[in-house]
Amino acid sequence: MMKIAVLAGGLSTERNISLISGAGICKALRERGHQAAVVDLFFGFENLTVTPADAFDAPDGLLSAIAPSREEPDLAAIRKSRRAGSASVFGPGVLEFCAAADIVFLALHGQCGEDGRIQATFDLMGIPYTGAGYVSSAMAMDKAITKVMMGSVGILTPEWQEFTYGAEDIPSLCTRIACPCVVKVAGGGSSLGVQIADTAEELPGALETCLRYGNHIVVEEKITGRELTCGILGDAYLPAVEIIPDEAGYDYNNKYNGETKELCPAPITEEEQRAIGEAALKLYRALGLSVYARADFLLTPQGRAYCLEINTLPGMTPTSLLPQEAAAVGLSYGELCEEIIALSLKERGLR
Repeated sequence: MMKIAVLAGGLSTERNISLISGAGICKALRERGHQAAVVDLFFGFENLTVTPADAFDAPDGLLSAIAPSREEPDLAAIRKSRRAGSASVFGPGVLEFCAAADIVFLALHGQCGEDGRIQATFDLMGIPYTGAGYVSSAMAMDKAITKVMMGSVGILTPEWQEFTYGAEDIPSLCTRIACPCVVKVAGGGSSLGVQIADTAEELPGALETCLRYGNHIVVEEKITGRELTCGILGDAYLPAVEIIPDEAGYDYNNKYNGETKELCPAPITEEEQRAIGEAALKLYRALGLSVYARADFLLTPQGRAYCLEINTLPGMTPTSLLPQEAAAVGLSYGELCEEIIALSLKERGLR
């Protein structure tokens, strides 16, 4: 039995999905006999009546304090609602809570958790945590760096360009970008900060919308194909999942609230599975990742698999894609959580 601090929430655009992941992980670990407790990275113990050291003895693992939603979060309102008024990423008591644990399970998604800053802090403090280290996490979070790494090891990816811009640059930028294309904020996630421009007339609006999420973008040629994702656990790839969006597409709302279908294992040939799995593993290794990850692909009618990106802390709700893939090879959700912990302790020389 271990004391496990589950960190969720934070201030990324994927905050609410992170809270759902954290609640699921905490519940599963408690059911398997561990002293697990879940805390919001941003608010910490601000609204809790227990101390950080006593959190692991809370009868519900502090699950009752987590109120997850599947809607896109209003981050400005969340920042204002913090009573302490601190600019710190860490809420009151969070670091003390994590230091008292045997390991921290990072249920964070997006920039507040996947960009390496939390990992670097824990490395400096000697706090063990799940997932990849800070350098590889930071590289994988940046879609432009990931694209460069794909090119360096021969992984097929759509043709792309990288830009940093402001609203005043949009007219000039539109003369340099061919349509149809996909515009992505370099550090975005959960399909937020992703816009498709099929025509030149749609491009200015796409660029304006992306500025709400960041000014550093990657612009890809638009590839038509089946959407697939492939998880990695340890140093092996898992069965791919095919994602079939409804007519509205695979934006944030439809990803979490729509009628999207997910087929696991994906109905693809063994050769296609092998090509996708090996490409995912090649990128994982090139970036120096460890423990687990999930890579996204487009498979064209001609059988060409284009790699789009890799996620170092993929969704871990009980119905998320990676848990589905693990289930396909006989790992239950609770077993997957424990395997991630075991691999993480081994990665940090603690097992």
